[in-house]
Amino acid sequence: MMNNTETAPTAHPTPEAQPTRISGIGRVLVAVYGVLALAATGRSFVQIVGKFSEAPLAYTLSALAAVVYIVATVALIRSGSGWYRVAWIAIGFEMLGVLVIGLLSVFDPQLFPHDTVWSYFGRGYLFIPLVLPILGLWWLARHRPARAA
Repeated sequence: MMNNTETAPTAHPTPEAQPTRISGIGRVLVAVYGVLALAATGRSFVQIVGKFSEAPLAYTLSALAAVVYIVATVALIRSGSGWYRVAWIAIGFEMLGVLVIGLLSVFDPQLFPHDTVWSYFGRGYLFIPLVLPILGLWWLARHRPARAA
């Protein structure tokens, strides 16, 4: 038991205790990625199980988007340079997917008779799929992991 004159020992921060990419606004980013991962997974599951034959390309792309969101969420949560690279790859792929599928769905709507997560730049998700990778890549650029000494 400590009396008023004693002080608790001070802990020295370890590398594991240092702030991570998910501090501050990064927590919001991870939360939005997590919600989008759940939404895309649920949507693609229902589409594939219930009506896959109606639009196999669109529903497969929705499932791919769900996997990308899951990987991005995990990679943003985890620390280390390896996970940092995985986050860059996943979010970069997401950005490419949103742009390509978005443009194709605008210029050739017959390719996607049913919407995917990325159709019309994520219109069905309030354009969050278009904005999120921009914010994610910006966040990663601002929070590079420290190099090993």
